[in-house]
Amino acid sequence: MADAGEHGEPAVRRDQLLAGLTGRVVEIGAGSGTNFAHYPDTVTGVVAVEPEPYLRTWAEAAAERAPVPVSVVDGTADALPLTPASVDAGVVSLVLCSVPDQAAALAELFRVIRPGGELRFLEHVASDDPRWARRQRRLDPIWSAVSGGCHITRHTGESIEAAGFVVETRDEFQFPSGVFGRLGGQHILGRASRP
Repeated sequence: MADAGEHGEPAVRRDQLLAGLTGRVVEIGAGSGTNFAHYPDTVTGVVAVEPEPYLRTWAEAAAERAPVPVSVVDGTADALPLTPASVDAGVVSLVLCSVPDQAAALAELFRVIRPGGELRFLEHVASDDPRWARRQRRLDPIWSAVSGGCHITRHTGESIEAAGFVVETRDEFQFPSGVFGRLGGQHILGRASRP
């Protein structure tokens, strides 16, 4: 079920990201709540963490229309307001590019996801083409300054593994096409388990 304002590949990718999730979920950097409409009814509740007040207001409105219970809370990725092993799954969607400390955010997710739980991720990452990776490194300071701290040079898949998660599936794709797609459009979509 897609958000009324979203269609095409972004909506399809969100459906893929969240398909089959069960139990209690934490989503960090929930933004305006775009993912909420895509949660399956097997999810018993979502704790949506969003530090930015303006986006949190939008997320609260989206939570009212969500097909599952969603609680929007103030918080940051490196200090989640949850007890250890208190959720069945974590969701990150286009947020690990902009958190100040990616390793700290992933450590927090590892802390709050129960053993045997999972991490779902949809993130844009550094290009695997060396020529485009060089361009990304040169442009990253400017890109980050004009796009809310987003970095186009992060190797997020490797960071997920370094945090202790076991990546079980990982699909890589380019979106959108064109020059901007080459600069910031390489994405990964997948699932990782929490041992």
